[in-house]
Amino acid sequence: MQLAKVIGLTTATIKHDSLAGQRMLLVQLLDANGHNEGDPLVTMDQLGCRRGDRVLLTSDGRSVREMLDAEDAPVRWAVIGIVNN
Repeated sequence: MQLAKVIGLTTATIKHDSLAGQRMLLVQLLDANGHNEGDPLVTMDQLGCRRGDRVLLTSDGRSVREMLDAEDAPVRWAVIGIVNN
């Protein structure tokens, strides 16, 4: 699991069929002290997160593919929880 902050929404004009209708977020990974860590990344969101939310991510691609019910989905990251402040 990884802590991150939602910095925006993203869209794709062309994407894999398994991602049709799925919501994608741009998030900034955070370290244990809440400071930015690494480059932003795209993650799947089935929880309805908003900009500024702190979220928990999973990088377990297999779990994400099960969430999407698509074994061939080219996805690694997904939001699995919203952190209360």
